Amino acid sequence: MRHLLMTLLAMAALSGCATTPTMTTQERFNLYVQHAGPPVASFQLARFVRQTQWTPLGDRALAVWTSPSRGHLLELRGRCTGLSIAHTVQITNSFGTVNARWDSVIPRTASVAMPQSCRIIRIRPLDGTAIRDARREMRNTIYGDRPADLVEDTGPDVSDRFDD
Repeated sequence: MRHLLMTLLAMAALSGCATTPTMTTQERFNLYVQHAGPPVASFQLARFVRQTQWTPLGDRALAVWTSPSRGHLLELRGRCTGLSIAHTVQITNSFGTVNARWDSVIPRTASVAMPQSCRIIRIRPLDGTAIRDARREMRNTIYGDRPADLVEDTGPDVSDRFDD
Protein backbone atom coordinates (compact mmCIF):
# COMPACT_ATOMS: atom_id res chain seq x y z
CA MET A 1 0.00 0.00 0.00
CA ARG A 2 2.80 2.38 0.90
CA HIS A 3 4.55 1.64 -2.42
CA LEU A 4 1.32 2.38 -4.31
CA LEU A 5 0.90 5.68 -2.47
CA MET A 6 4.47 6.75 -3.26
CA THR A 7 4.01 5.82 -6.91
CA LEU A 8 0.79 7.84 -7.16
CA LEU A 9 2.43 10.85 -5.50
CA ALA A 10 5.38 10.67 -7.89
CA MET A 11 3.04 10.44 -10.89
CA ALA A 12 1.06 13.46 -9.68
CA ALA A 13 4.24 15.48 -9.24
CA LEU A 14 5.50 14.54 -12.70
CA SER A 15 2.18 15.32 -14.35
CA GLY A 16 2.27 18.78 -12.76
CA CYS A 17 5.69 19.35 -14.29
CA ALA A 18 4.54 18.13 -17.67
CA THR A 19 1.85 20.82 -17.94
CA THR A 20 4.17 23.71 -17.09
CA PRO A 21 5.38 25.57 -20.20
CA THR A 22 9.13 25.38 -20.61
CA MET A 23 11.61 27.34 -22.65
CA THR A 24 13.37 25.82 -25.62
CA THR A 25 17.13 25.44 -25.41
CA GLN A 26 17.58 28.37 -27.81
CA GLU A 27 15.21 30.60 -25.80
CA ARG A 28 17.08 29.74 -22.58
CA PHE A 29 20.45 30.48 -24.25
CA ASN A 30 19.12 33.82 -25.56
CA LEU A 31 17.88 34.75 -22.07
CA TYR A 32 21.33 34.10 -20.61
CA VAL A 33 23.06 36.06 -23.40
CA GLN A 34 20.74 39.03 -22.73
CA HIS A 35 21.87 39.08 -19.09
CA ALA A 36 25.57 38.45 -19.73
CA GLY A 37 28.24 41.12 -19.46
CA PRO A 38 31.11 41.71 -21.86
CA PRO A 39 33.63 38.89 -22.31
CA VAL A 40 36.32 38.46 -19.64
CA ALA A 41 39.60 36.59 -19.87
CA SER A 42 39.04 34.39 -16.80
CA PHE A 43 37.11 33.79 -13.59
CA GLN A 44 37.85 32.16 -10.25
CA LEU A 45 36.13 28.93 -9.20
CA ALA A 46 35.09 28.62 -5.56
CA ARG A 47 37.82 26.77 -3.66
CA PHE A 48 35.87 24.53 -1.32
CA VAL A 49 32.90 23.66 -3.48
CA ARG A 50 32.70 19.93 -4.14
CA GLN A 51 30.48 20.21 -7.17
CA THR A 52 30.04 23.34 -9.23
CA GLN A 53 26.44 24.25 -9.98
CA TRP A 54 25.89 24.46 -13.71
CA THR A 55 23.11 24.85 -16.25
CA PRO A 56 23.37 23.29 -19.73
CA LEU A 57 22.39 25.69 -22.52
CA GLY A 58 22.44 23.33 -25.49
CA ASP A 59 25.54 21.59 -26.79
CA ARG A 60 27.66 24.74 -27.29
CA ALA A 61 27.31 26.63 -23.99
CA LEU A 62 26.68 26.32 -20.27
CA ALA A 63 26.30 28.56 -17.25
CA VAL A 64 28.53 27.93 -14.23
CA TRP A 65 27.34 29.34 -10.91
CA THR A 66 29.84 30.49 -8.29
CA SER A 67 27.01 31.80 -6.07
CA PRO A 68 23.19 31.91 -6.34
CA SER A 69 23.31 35.34 -7.97
CA ARG A 70 26.66 35.23 -9.77
CA GLY A 71 27.71 33.01 -12.61
CA HIS A 72 29.52 32.85 -15.92
CA LEU A 73 28.35 31.94 -19.40
CA LEU A 74 30.89 29.60 -20.98
CA GLU A 75 30.67 29.45 -24.76
CA LEU A 76 32.42 26.48 -26.35
CA ARG A 77 34.41 26.21 -29.58
CA GLY A 78 32.13 23.65 -31.19
CA ARG A 79 29.45 21.12 -30.44
CA CYS A 80 30.13 19.38 -27.12
CA THR A 81 28.73 15.85 -27.30
CA GLY A 82 26.97 14.75 -24.12
CA LEU A 83 26.73 18.18 -22.50
CA SER A 84 22.93 18.26 -22.46
CA ILE A 85 22.70 14.81 -20.81
CA ALA A 86 25.74 15.01 -18.52
CA HIS A 87 25.16 14.38 -14.82
CA THR A 88 28.17 16.51 -13.97
CA VAL A 89 30.92 18.47 -15.71
CA GLN A 90 34.61 18.84 -15.05
CA ILE A 91 36.15 22.24 -15.78
CA THR A 92 39.90 22.37 -16.27
CA ASN A 93 41.60 25.25 -14.44
CA SER A 94 44.93 26.58 -13.24
CA PHE A 95 44.85 26.81 -9.44
CA GLY A 96 41.12 27.63 -9.52
CA THR A 97 41.30 30.13 -12.40
CA VAL A 98 39.37 29.21 -15.54
CA ASN A 99 40.78 30.88 -18.68
CA ALA A 100 39.06 31.42 -22.02
CA ARG A 101 40.83 29.80 -24.99
CA TRP A 102 42.94 27.70 -22.62
CA ASP A 103 40.62 25.64 -20.39
CA SER A 104 37.95 23.11 -21.28
CA VAL A 105 34.67 21.61 -20.13
CA ILE A 106 34.45 17.82 -19.90
CA PRO A 107 30.89 16.46 -19.64
CA ARG A 108 30.55 13.30 -17.52
CA THR A 109 27.83 10.85 -18.51
CA ALA A 110 27.24 7.25 -17.60
CA SER A 111 27.00 6.22 -21.25
CA VAL A 112 30.23 7.75 -22.61
CA ALA A 113 33.45 5.99 -21.63
CA MET A 114 35.85 8.52 -23.22
CA PRO A 115 34.32 11.98 -22.70
CA GLN A 116 35.03 14.82 -25.10
CA SER A 117 37.07 17.81 -23.95
CA CYS A 118 35.34 20.99 -25.12
CA ARG A 119 37.45 24.17 -25.33
CA ILE A 120 36.04 27.35 -23.77
CA ILE A 121 36.24 30.19 -26.31
CA ARG A 122 34.39 32.92 -24.41
CA ILE A 123 33.57 33.67 -20.76
CA ARG A 124 30.91 36.25 -19.89
CA PRO A 125 29.76 37.15 -16.37
CA LEU A 126 26.08 36.53 -15.65
CA ASP A 127 23.64 38.46 -13.48
CA GLY A 128 21.72 35.63 -11.82
CA THR A 129 19.27 38.00 -10.13
CA ALA A 130 18.31 39.55 -13.48
CA ILE A 131 17.87 36.08 -15.02
CA ARG A 132 15.60 34.99 -12.16
CA ASP A 133 13.59 38.23 -12.44
CA ALA A 134 13.19 37.76 -16.21
CA ARG A 135 11.98 34.18 -15.72
CA ARG A 136 9.54 35.32 -13.02
CA GLU A 137 8.27 38.02 -15.38
CA MET A 138 7.75 35.43 -18.14
CA ARG A 139 5.80 33.19 -15.73
CA ASN A 140 3.66 36.15 -14.64
CA THR A 141 2.99 36.99 -18.28
CA ILE A 142 1.88 33.43 -18.97
CA TYR A 143 -0.17 32.91 -15.81
CA GLY A 144 -0.87 36.43 -14.54
CA ASP A 145 -2.80 37.95 -17.45
CA ARG A 146 -6.01 36.01 -16.98
CA PRO A 147 -9.39 37.72 -17.12
CA ALA A 148 -10.96 38.29 -13.69
CA ASP A 149 -14.16 36.48 -14.70
CA LEU A 150 -12.32 33.35 -15.84
CA VAL A 151 -13.51 30.34 -13.89
CA GLU A 152 -11.30 27.29 -13.87
CA ASP A 153 -13.04 24.06 -14.88
CA THR A 154 -12.30 21.63 -12.08
CA GLY A 155 -14.12 18.73 -13.66
CA PRO A 156 -17.64 17.38 -13.34
CA ASP A 157 -19.74 18.50 -10.43
CA VAL A 158 -22.10 16.16 -8.57
CA SER A 159 -25.06 18.02 -10.08
CA ASP A 160 -23.67 17.35 -13.58
CA ARG A 161 -24.01 13.59 -13.16
CA PHE A 162 -27.77 13.27 -13.21
CA ASP A 163 -30.28 15.51 -14.90
CA ASP A 164 -33.34 13.83 -13.30
